[in-house]
Amino acid sequence: MAKPTIYDFKLTSLQGETLDLSQFAGKPLLLVNTASKCGFTPQYEGLQALWTGERERGLTVIGIPSNNFGRQEPGDANDIGAFCSKNYGVSFPMTEKMQVRGPDAHPLFGWLGREGGMLSRPRWNFFKYIIARDGSLASWFSSITTPDSSRFRTAIDRVVLGG
Repeated sequence: MAKPTIYDFKLTSLQGETLDLSQFAGKPLLLVNTASKCGFTPQYEGLQALWTGERERGLTVIGIPSNNFGRQEPGDANDIGAFCSKNYGVSFPMTEKMQVRGPDAHPLFGWLGREGGMLSRPRWNFFKYIIARDGSLASWFSSITTPDSSRFRTAIDRVVLGG
C-alpha cells in the first residue's frame, strides 16, 4: 500500500463545496490553521501577499479556520469569509471551520502530526505546513514564524522551485 500523501484528503471549502486536495497534485501547498480574533491574525496580510506573489509559480495557500485555541474563531462561514475579505483582502482558498487538535481533529491534522512529529501538531493558531510537489510534508512552522520571515521564505522557495 502506498504511503499516504496530502492528496489523499478532502476538505470542505468555506462555501460548502468539496475541496479535494488531489486537484493540487504536483503543486506545492501551504496550509495554515487560522483564526479571526488571534494576536497572530495580522499574518493574513503576509499569507495573502505570498499567495498573490507565488500562485503563478504554482503555490496554493489554503487557510483552515479553527476555534480550538482560545475560542478565537467564533463565527460561522459567512462571518469568517467577510472578516478575511474586508480586513485582509484574502482571496486564497479557505476551508470550513474545523477541529485541528484533539480526538475530533480532522484526519488531515493527524497525518500532519504523524509526518512532522509530535511538535508539528498545532499548539495555537497560524501553524504553517509546507507541502512539497510530491504531496509530502516538506516543513512546518509555528505561529511565531511570520510569512515574510527569511527562514519561512527559504522553505517556500525550496518547494516552489521543486528542490
